[in-house]
Amino acid sequence: MLGRRQIREKIVQTVYSYYQNPVKFDVLEKNMFTGIEKIYHLYIYELNFLVALKELAENQIEIGKNKFIKTDADINPNQKFINNKVLIKLEENPERLFFTGQHKQLKWDLHDDLLVKTFQRITAGKRYQDFMKEDGYSFEEDQKFIGKLFLRYIAENDDFHDYLGDKELSWYDDIHIANSMVQKTIGFLKEDEESRTLIKMIKDDEDKTFAIKLLRNTLDSWENNEKKLEERLENWDLERVSLMDKVILLAALTELDNFPFTPSRVIINEYIEIAKVFATDRSNIFINGILDKYCKDLNRI
Repeated sequence: MLGRRQIREKIVQTVYSYYQNPVKFDVLEKNMFTGIEKIYHLYIYELNFLVALKELAENQIEIGKNKFIKTDADINPNQKFINNKVLIKLEENPERLFFTGQHKQLKWDLHDDLLVKTFQRITAGKRYQDFMKEDGYSFEEDQKFIGKLFLRYIAENDDFHDYLGDKELSWYDDIHIANSMVQKTIGFLKEDEESRTLIKMIKDDEDKTFAIKLLRNTLDSWENNEKKLEERLENWDLERVSLMDKVILLAALTELDNFPFTPSRVIINEYIEIAKVFATDRSNIFINGILDKYCKDLNRI
């Protein structure tokens, strides 16, 4: 399972949106969990993209077999890609199949322009061609290949990001979370185990309680934590701290104060990583310094 960084990210996003457009807490909480559910939709949509690439390759093989004038490649097609064991496990995953059946908009049309162009780029690439030339089948090699393919042609594909942002605005901000979920899913697969469950951000009631408590306490203790922050600023006015830096810092202070069983270094590191995603290049240094000083002042372990 993923850790709680992704939940913390959604809380930071939610608090930031609240201070731009205040709403009642129950509406804010509902919006946060709706956003988390949309990330799961995106995660399934990306898994379905990988499966659709396999289906498109199968279609190409069938088209070749039905040509009037066939080449050797049409008669004896290389099936290494469509027999990739990781793709087969993803294709057969019952949770993916069930959720896609319930949300048919997450299934890719095999004539989709982005899908077809991505498939063409993949098959023209050296990594794909080298993979197809290798003899034999290895689960580890299949896993490594699909992991690199996902990273190169989906996670790092700006056209794919723009496509997703046009389809669902919140996806543009959350694609890095869904990408992490897909990469972990690929990495978690085992050759001798069935692929039955997928990753969820909120995996149990404990995670949900954590999210609600941290969100509410961050808002309720905002003014008090602003004072704590101001006390630890050196040669810097509170008004000069950007809203995003302030949200990250005050969420971190709230967690340090209200979740005593989580080690301070774990919390600090989590919010430093969040700053790298949402804030400026220098924010993580600033945030680390403030939080480290706060923990030392309180002897917080």
